[in-house]
Amino acid sequence: MTGVIKPLVKIQSDDFDTATEISRLTSGRRDIGAVVTFSGLCRDEAGTLTALEIEHYPGMAANEITKIADEALSRWPLTGLTVIHRYGMIKPGENIVLVVSASAHRRAAFDAASFLMDYLKNAAPFWKKEHLVSGAESIWVEAKSTDAAALKRWHEAK
Repeated sequence: MTGVIKPLVKIQSDDFDTATEISRLTSGRRDIGAVVTFSGLCRDEAGTLTALEIEHYPGMAANEITKIADEALSRWPLTGLTVIHRYGMIKPGENIVLVVSASAHRRAAFDAASFLMDYLKNAAPFWKKEHLVSGAESIWVEAKSTDAAALKRWHEAK
């Protein structure tokens, strides 16, 4: 591939197919030696969850994720990068997020995928509400301190 690598960032309500996204990124390419994928799924939280509702501001979420994807491209020698994040009502077992990073070598692909997921988990502009089987009032999911610590390591590594 010639020229500057641009990340593909999609914010969508529809499901995605991981194999299709890998193929789209790698088809006809001979410069890729490693592809790392991370798929995030909705957990059932020990049977207490009927759905996870994910909200976002259209445009803002894509812009912010594109900025962090561009940062990943500046940090690691990637040959391709895809980030897909879903919104709406997502049931346990369904896809939420996909990161696909490609590089000539595995370390760059692993590090970039990890960096992006730490950002998405902690700082991306999405809000999550749990809808419970019990019928109790839905609750907004709070950020976890472990997620903040994971993101902090990348700022220290700059």
